[in-house]
Amino acid sequence: MNKITVGLIGYGNVGSGVVNFLQKRKSYFKDKFHIEFELKTICDRSIKKKSITGLDSTTGLTTDYKSVINDPQIDVIIELIGGVNPARQIALGALQNDKHVITANKALLALHGKELFQQAQKCNRNIYFESSVMAGVPLIKMLTEGLAGHKFKSLYGIINGTCNYILTGMTQKNLTFGQALTDAQAKGFAESNPTLDINGMDSASKLAILVSLTMGKFINAEQVYTEGITQISHHDIEHAESLGLTIKLLAIAKKAKREIEARVHPTLISKKHPLSDVNGIFNAMFINASPIGDILLSGEGAGQMTAASGIISDLFQLASRVGCPANQYLANIYREAPKTKIRKIDDISTRFYIRFMAPDKVGILSKITGILSKHKISINSVTQKAHDHWASALPVIMLTDPAQEKMVRVALDKIHKQGIVKSKPVAIRMEELK
Repeated sequence: MNKITVGLIGYGNVGSGVVNFLQKRKSYFKDKFHIEFELKTICDRSIKKKSITGLDSTTGLTTDYKSVINDPQIDVIIELIGGVNPARQIALGALQNDKHVITANKALLALHGKELFQQAQKCNRNIYFESSVMAGVPLIKMLTEGLAGHKFKSLYGIINGTCNYILTGMTQKNLTFGQALTDAQAKGFAESNPTLDINGMDSASKLAILVSLTMGKFINAEQVYTEGITQISHHDIEHAESLGLTIKLLAIAKKAKREIEARVHPTLISKKHPLSDVNGIFNAMFINASPIGDILLSGEGAGQMTAASGIISDLFQLASRVGCPANQYLANIYREAPKTKIRKIDDISTRFYIRFMAPDKVGILSKITGILSKHKISINSVTQKAHDHWASALPVIMLTDPAQEKMVRVALDKIHKQGIVKSKPVAIRMEELK
């Protein structure tokens, strides 16, 4: 196949980047790879209001996505509208009309990936989705090709550039959460409504895709235990620094025997670990797979041309593999391992950093430790600021030994409800990344 005809549905930020990429590199692709990507149709609900310059005269514009997926001359549909509906209908319709699909839609794959991959298998077509996680950083290709045949033990990922940018600003520039978020929005690193980023759901959708690829189990974002970063304060960042630790929003997946952990939450990690140096909008994935061992992949995880480059990579995947039998099975997982289940967050044990805002009164510390002890939570160390008679409450920082999640949650809830501390305790899990 030396010519692939493309239908693009969604001409937003990434879609316009894809068109720009194809225009600028058209001659290069043809000369070096003997391949031509012909952009036959661009579809967008407001296409007439948008200015698209430099297009080939043969490229059509439409607001009707059905006309694109029903066009027999189009080989592949690039879906970039985002959301679940009508993206699901577009992807299914394209497959049923014998077209391959390229998408950057993490929410779609996290929710309907199993259905879509099974439909692709049935139709003898492929779904490509490099930009769905870490934008143009070739994580999906590495997992499905570079590490094909490996057994995955654990994944630790910084896979949301907005949260990483905010935490970096709070840590390095002493910005408040609000200031760091405003800065991210001003620079285009955060949406005007950043809820899905800062509450962890964007990372949860991406992690669901990665678990499905690496651990033999289809899951959706709702099965991923998820916490965001809104509760993180400078108290937490300063104490982490003093302990040689840093706070990152981590997406974590682990598999042991037939159980999978899948969780997203703020996590304290050692400053000696390479993930601690991943700052700003950069993303990274730290992988342990057998027999190769540890691998770290990092790069910019956001931006128009970064995401567009992942789409172009998928086009080349299609161009280089059409007709190869292995093509259908490398990245399109349509079966799952039997009897594999998700471990509940209540059953997971980790070390914890816990911050209490405690009144400056005699006996408060003993009440806190007494409740923790009753719930089998062992304290490894305690740090308390010097007395300040002007302050109504002072931060008390405790590091625990490994403790069961459920017991920690019950104990902290009891401490809060009994009025022993001034505000709800903050608990951040600690991980030794191995």
